[in-house]
Amino acid sequence: MSRPPTSHERRSGRSWDDSYQGGPAPWDLDRPQPAVVRLAEQGAFAGAVLDAGCGTGENALWLAASGLGVVGFDVAPTALAAARAKAVSRGLEVRFVVGDALELRGLGGPFDTVLDCGLLHTFDSAERLRYLRELASVTEPDGVLHVLCFADRPPAPGPHPLSEADLRATFSPAVGWIVERLEPEHVQTRFHEPPGAPAWLATARRTARSSA
Repeated sequence: MSRPPTSHERRSGRSWDDSYQGGPAPWDLDRPQPAVVRLAEQGAFAGAVLDAGCGTGENALWLAASGLGVVGFDVAPTALAAARAKAVSRGLEVRFVVGDALELRGLGGPFDTVLDCGLLHTFDSAERLRYLRELASVTEPDGVLHVLCFADRPPAPGPHPLSEADLRATFSPAVGWIVERLEPEHVQTRFHEPPGAPAWLATARRTARSSA
């Protein structure tokens, strides 16, 4: 897939696929994120589910094992190869596809629930707005988006930790979303001691009409 590098790729000098070469990526836990498990146990996922930036698929596979129909996309073919192998070994049906988060029109859908676990915070402010418009274009009106992203609370991790004001400014009817819930959370990585890095857990609802 030919695409321009994202702001994070330009800054790091590495593609996202490179992150999966030579060993697990820092965010690749070989298990679902605890915050995602809690959301699912609360009934937060329903209908057709999209896992945006699914990586090696642990969240998508956990949701599929609970009986949901899940599509996962990622820009990193190496991660998707690992996700597909896990699906086969576990006897689960998940469609894992190569996809650019900034150009989703050919992805399919529409989806009822979207999960973003660690993707939004990889984008700069302009990319975030474009990304949310793209998500809106493949999500049902009144669909739900759950976002787990790095927060700017100390010790703030990279690459683009977000403040509460950042998130509330990013989600708007202009890009197709309204924030319904925003609360402090943690995201686990291979390099943070429990309970993990400071994060936000946001739930937004797709507006019936948008300028997307």
